[in-house]
Amino acid sequence: MISAAGWLAEARRLDSPNVDLRPPGDAISLLIIHNISLPPGSFGGGHVAELFTNTLDPGRHPYFATLAGLQVSAHLLIDRDGLVTQFAPFTQRTWHAGASCYGGRSRCNDFAIGIELEGTDIDPYTPAQYQALTAITRELMAAYPEITPERIVGHEDVAPGRKTDPGCSFDWHRYLTSLRQTQP
Repeated sequence: MISAAGWLAEARRLDSPNVDLRPPGDAISLLIIHNISLPPGSFGGGHVAELFTNTLDPGRHPYFATLAGLQVSAHLLIDRDGLVTQFAPFTQRTWHAGASCYGGRSRCNDFAIGIELEGTDIDPYTPAQYQALTAITRELMAAYPEITPERIVGHEDVAPGRKTDPGCSFDWHRYLTSLRQTQP
């Protein structure tokens, strides 16, 4: 269930400072699927949450030093076990898509919700992640009816040539088919 304030009831909440207000009159109408792992190819450890809350210690790993000062966030992170963390209400703009364009409109963060899956372009996502993503997507589509299956894209679709996620390991057919199935 999504509250009127834009919070997902089932999610753990960690507030990110890397958010701001959406432009007035911009309806939420796009869902962007991403992937992330920190350090690259490693799962667990809480480093993604640290990145999104500006608490990642650049001295803990050489790769983290390359992220020092980076201010990014997404609305949700779904970890390998299907656990969901929310970093901002859906009503706010998070900083996940960067330079982006969809349907002739730039600045996708203005009208999109960003969901990060803990993963890589090449490692298969887990059944728990697909299950959580499907359930959340159904709730988002109910709360924000301008998000339709045709308006669910990968980061690679809004930032081609710059981004590749969620990558070839993401099973779009499985995910979109599960959205069309009747809920139990």
